[in-house]
Amino acid sequence: MRRDAVRNRRKLLEAVGEALRTEPGAMTMAVVAERANLSLATAYRYFPSVEELLKAYLLGVIVQLRNYSHDCPKTGPALFEDVVREWARLVRSYGPAMVQIRSRTGFLTRLRGNDEVITPVRDAWERPIRSVMRHLDVPDDHFDHALFLYNAMFDPREILDLISTGLPEEEAISRLTAAYYGALQGWAGA
Repeated sequence: MRRDAVRNRRKLLEAVGEALRTEPGAMTMAVVAERANLSLATAYRYFPSVEELLKAYLLGVIVQLRNYSHDCPKTGPALFEDVVREWARLVRSYGPAMVQIRSRTGFLTRLRGNDEVITPVRDAWERPIRSVMRHLDVPDDHFDHALFLYNAMFDPREILDLISTGLPEEEAISRLTAAYYGALQGWAGA
């Protein structure tokens, strides 16, 4: 990809994040193009719709987590907890924008349909979640539901909500992690 194409794409992704944080109700390609100091035609050259631009923004955050997860040398619960801490860091940075992006389709449906955003989520969390499952003696056939539980419990909205109520981030993450372990055991034992 040419240098100017990389630069323009980056500018559009930064602009959409800023627009999502500051004026989510006014999300149009024209707003994003203006914030990126690009023409509307240039913006559409890189992203055919606002939905595609939002998907690329979210995917960029998930890819960061996936890369961190794959490179983490830890195992077992320590691996899961380390990746959760990285997720919390990403939520702190990108969460206010990410909470504006929602799918109308359920998580398991998107997972089983190989959704292009959910597939890297699975890639990011598969090793950490399977490590915890082995540690807790949860059978492998519960993996999709373990990932579903993670998605429900570690949603950026919920993490930011807990922190905004005055709960320190480390305590919020620790409590969510303990609750996740309990939910995983409860799901498998039901």
